[in-house]
Amino acid sequence: TGPRTPAWSRFLVLARFGFARVFHLKFLLLFIIGCLFYPLVCAAYIYLSHNPAFLALFRIPASQLPHVDGRFFYFYSIVQGALAYLLTAFVGPVLVTPDFSNGAMPLYFSRPFSRAEYVGGRISVLLILLSLITWIPGVVLFAIQGSIEGWDWTQANIWLAGSIVLGLLVWIIVLSLIGLALSAWVRWKIGAGALVLGVIFAGAGFGTAINSLMRTNYGALIDLTQVAHTIWSYLFRYDTGTEMSVSSAWIVLAVTSLLCLWLLAKRIRPFEVIK
Repeated sequence: TGPRTPAWSRFLVLARFGFARVFHLKFLLLFIIGCLFYPLVCAAYIYLSHNPAFLALFRIPASQLPHVDGRFFYFYSIVQGALAYLLTAFVGPVLVTPDFSNGAMPLYFSRPFSRAEYVGGRISVLLILLSLITWIPGVVLFAIQGSIEGWDWTQANIWLAGSIVLGLLVWIIVLSLIGLALSAWVRWKIGAGALVLGVIFAGAGFGTAINSLMRTNYGALIDLTQVAHTIWSYLFRYDTGTEMSVSSAWIVLAVTSLLCLWLLAKRIRPFEVIK
C-alpha cells in the first residue's frame, strides 16, 4: 500500500539497508566516532591559538604557532585520508560480500534494479560515511578559522575550501570504488577487507622496491597514498619535494577508477556461471 517509489530514488532502498548493516556493528560505530578525534583536536587548536587569555596563561607567543594554511590542511588530509581507507576496508566487505556469498544477485535483479542502481546504492553508503570523516569536518574547520579571522581572510583563502572538497572527495570516490570492486570478488569478509588494505600497503611496498631496484621514480605510480599526497600538495600549494608530476597522479587515479568499474561490471550481473 502507499505511493509507488519514484524510479530515480530506488537505489536509496539499497542504501538504507546498507546503513542498517553498518550500524548493526558496534565496532564500526566506535571506529567512525574515533575518526572524528583529530578534527576535534584541530578545532580546539584553531580556537585556542586565537585565545589571548590562553596564550598569555601558558606564555605562548602567537607568532610561533603554526598557521592555519595549506600546510595545515595538507596534514589534515593525510591523517583523515588514512583513516578513510581503513574505514573502507571495514565497511566495503560488509556492504557487498554477503550479497555474492549468499547468491543474492538474481534476487536483486529480479526487481526493478539496474546494475548502475545497485552500485549507486552501495557506493552511496561509503561516500556518506567517508564524507563525514574527511571533507565535511575539513570545511567546518575552514569555517571556524574564517569566523575568527574575519571576512578578509575568508575571501583571500576561499581556495582552501575548494581544495579540501575536491582533494578529499576524489580520494573517497576512488577508495569507495576499490572497496566495492575488491569486495565483489571475494566471498569472505575478512579476506575482502585484507585485500583492500593490501592494495594500499602492497602498492607502497612494491613501489619502493621498484624505485630501489630499477633506480627510477615510476614505482611511486602504484603507490596510491603517494599519488594522493602529490595531488593534495598541489591543491594546498604546499611543496613536499615529490618528484611525481600532478598530471601523472590524476591519470593514475582515473585509471584505477576505470579498472574498478570494469571489475564491477564483470562481477555484478543477474546470473552466475558455475564451473
